[in-house]
Amino acid sequence: MNDTPRKRTVASCTVLALALGAGTTACSGQDSHPLSARPYDAARQVAFNAPPSGTKADPDKPLVVSAKGKDGRITDVTAVDTAGRYLAGELSANGARWRSTGPLAAGTRYTVRVSTENGEGAPGVRTLTFETASPKRLLGVELGPKAGTYGVGQPITAELSLPVAAKADRAAVERSLRVISSPEVEGAWHWVDDKKLHYRPKEYWPAGASVEVRSNLEGVRVGDRLYGGPTKPLKLSIGDRVEAITDASTHQMTVKRNGEVINTIPVTTGKPGFSTRNGVKVVLGKEYFVRMRGTSIGIPVGSAESYDLPVYYATRVTWSGEYVHAAPWSVGSQGYANVSHGCTGMSTGNAAWFFKTVREGDIVKVVNSRGALMDPFGNGFGDWNLEWDEWRGGSALLEGTRDGAAAADDARLRPRI
Repeated sequence: MNDTPRKRTVASCTVLALALGAGTTACSGQDSHPLSARPYDAARQVAFNAPPSGTKADPDKPLVVSAKGKDGRITDVTAVDTAGRYLAGELSANGARWRSTGPLAAGTRYTVRVSTENGEGAPGVRTLTFETASPKRLLGVELGPKAGTYGVGQPITAELSLPVAAKADRAAVERSLRVISSPEVEGAWHWVDDKKLHYRPKEYWPAGASVEVRSNLEGVRVGDRLYGGPTKPLKLSIGDRVEAITDASTHQMTVKRNGEVINTIPVTTGKPGFSTRNGVKVVLGKEYFVRMRGTSIGIPVGSAESYDLPVYYATRVTWSGEYVHAAPWSVGSQGYANVSHGCTGMSTGNAAWFFKTVREGDIVKVVNSRGALMDPFGNGFGDWNLEWDEWRGGSALLEGTRDGAAAADDARLRPRI
């Protein structure tokens, strides 16, 4: 077979490739397309309302970037502070002006990068740095509890130095408080009052979890000339899932560790008129010895119900004085009748075992008592007595959103008309 035509075809392609190569070389010269050029310095093309060198900007005033002259326009603006927080802004349709729509952080440095293009479409860039003035009013945040290992029911607390009432200001605080759990959990903050927030997962913390709490509130505007201050991060470890369930009608406490029953203890709970509170409580602390007096719960000295007793192995579950403790004087009633003034009593041996077994944050639950339900707040940690929907309703960010969705997601999927 004659190969000549094939050789000619290859040769022709080679010539075409050389021609294309020459054309590419020509395009890379002075006549290159504007978009392929390196951005020029747009210093003469843009103006800022940032303060002069050596002075600091007022964080309560917006940042404005403007295009100068008629020969160019702004295409993009990026402003970020030293904490990595981006400043939201809005660019006019004609590219003549960009204005920040979010509040500037106080006491920080911003780097602003402005992208432009001239009348021929060539790109330009201008970078500016400036500092914002330090705030005169600071909002402090103290995170709790102290670092350590806790039970699966332990809430996270955030105590504010000043009251925050407006929903938008509360949202700014919440947005800056981050809870990172490994393994990951679904959780939410709940405003107890204007100065206190609690965080809990939807379910109890997973046994063995690691929890870290951080605040990005420093420099963030919370209210009228009020800015967040620095906050120390917090790390917690979660121990085994220990739960003590007391049935006031059968006078028995069942103690479980990670779902397995490890002890059943005969107990006595509050008698009529002093019935023990129902619901979930969280261990607040342990005291080897407590002097318990009836006057602490309003019982007059010398009355029929008056008492003044030395109590050992006392595990506290409310601030008002409800304990799980040794009650050797009522051993005959334990397992048969409720004769206490509200505490859960047991033998000294059983109380010592319970005292050594539980830690702060462990669950103590009472069922079938004639008492009222444990309050969610104010007398210990009754947080778990709120249904999850109620809990989410106490969040400035999640109120009115669907379970499992953030506020932004809910607005996107269910826009309000």
